[in-house]
Amino acid sequence: MMNLSRWKVIAVVLSVIFGVLFTLPNLLPQQTLASLPSFFPKQTLNLGLDLQGGSYLLLEVDTDALRAERLVNTVEDARVTLTGERIAFSNLRQQDGEITLTVTDPDQQAEAASLLRNNLGAPIAGNTGGSDVLVRTEGEAGIRISFVEDAVNAEAARAVEQSIEIIRRRIDELGTKEPTIIRQGVNRIVVQAPGESDPERLKDVIGQTAKLTFQMVDETADLAAAAQGRAPPGSEVLPMEEGPTPFIVVRRRAVVSGEMLTDARQAFDQQTGQPVVSFRFNSQGARRFGEVTSANIGKRFAIVLDGKVISAPTIQSAITGGSGQITGSFTPETANNLAVLLRAGALPAPLTVEEQRTVGAELGADAVRAGQISTGVGFVAILAFMLVAYGGLFGGISVIALLINGLLIIAVMSVTQATLTLPGIAGLILTLAVAVDANVLIYERMRDEIRSGRPVISAMDAGFSRAMTTIIDANVTTILAALIMFQFGSGPVRGFAWTLSIGVVTSVFTAVLVTQVLLALWFRAARPKTLPIV
Repeated sequence: MMNLSRWKVIAVVLSVIFGVLFTLPNLLPQQTLASLPSFFPKQTLNLGLDLQGGSYLLLEVDTDALRAERLVNTVEDARVTLTGERIAFSNLRQQDGEITLTVTDPDQQAEAASLLRNNLGAPIAGNTGGSDVLVRTEGEAGIRISFVEDAVNAEAARAVEQSIEIIRRRIDELGTKEPTIIRQGVNRIVVQAPGESDPERLKDVIGQTAKLTFQMVDETADLAAAAQGRAPPGSEVLPMEEGPTPFIVVRRRAVVSGEMLTDARQAFDQQTGQPVVSFRFNSQGARRFGEVTSANIGKRFAIVLDGKVISAPTIQSAITGGSGQITGSFTPETANNLAVLLRAGALPAPLTVEEQRTVGAELGADAVRAGQISTGVGFVAILAFMLVAYGGLFGGISVIALLINGLLIIAVMSVTQATLTLPGIAGLILTLAVAVDANVLIYERMRDEIRSGRPVISAMDAGFSRAMTTIIDANVTTILAALIMFQFGSGPVRGFAWTLSIGVVTSVFTAVLVTQVLLALWFRAARPKTLPIV
């Protein structure tokens, strides 16, 4: 193993060049970095929340509200299904998480139940022909509709995963770098946004459901009854943000929903100069919007955001272009925030903030200094130990390999845009010790071989070849532990595991290959009769 192969020398030289090139941007001032040519690497380490400062939120997905909304929608679906087939019914209501109704003509009970089974619910994943809605007949004319519990739980789990993705898109729109968004428990989400010092702004952007719907106004509703909160069947009373009345009656069934939007931007009205949100539908939404506006010229439709009517304009002509604008009492900032929410998509269920914290930049700077000091102290301690235990030559070669190892870790983390946290610094310090441990194994094996009477070159070769099994075993178990921590741990634990994983790979490379090349160069130049570590 002591052969000075060309590929080994090339590998070491390229690794040093790689380490220097991609570590250097972290040491240069921002102005100097910006002035460098475009081909020069400019990625730097991302500092985590504990090092850079920022905001921490613990959110809970309101899965009960998701179930309640599903009940309301199913009630309307049942009403529309039976009314469309001219089946009379009464007492359609929610009760204890289920829906009950009575068919007026008992002879139509079986037909009504069959219609509801065919038109309500959605297929259950992995169950061919199964539906997530159960329809049962009761007595002579009663029908009871309930949900399959496993399907409800699966829908809640999907809502949490979907919420994580939507939150990520919303934060990305804000320009926050390297946010950490992870699931905690059954229905909680942890959000860490380094560099975002205002948690209230973060809450405004990610906490709003942003469910946008376009619903026809019910012009036939009794306003006196609506003022008392009573609406005709198939309609609902919603508050208005601005207008002649504080409320308005709209049809429950949305004609177009926000899921059909392809784009939303903050703009200014050409006539009034006021901030507005311009939007564009996909082909399905454009077609449906065109059909609805064509059939309802002279009538009003409501633009509803999170259960509140933003505006309710009158349809003057068919809108077939698939685009329009939302007006209201917007400022440029609020219009832009709404556009961000609409582009990212609506949350499937409301979010409630369980905990929020702000980590100040000063606290982050203190953590960086503490990390630098602890890393420096650890490096000096390792340096002193290696020099005392193995002398200036062998100890110095180990320190050079250790420095190259540090360069490679920072370079790889910069290239992959990994986030460095305070536990990550602990992983970095542990990596330094692990790297030296490999050198200790190699050197001690060399000592044993020399003491047993073997020649210098044979002892050096045996030191590397026979220690490799132990080195590989130790590092494989370490990286397996790191992978387990990364898979099942939270943000800080994952930061530690990621740094440790990178360090394990680079440590084996530097402690074995770099050390081997340097010792081979020394042996070729000095031709020693004995090793200076005996």
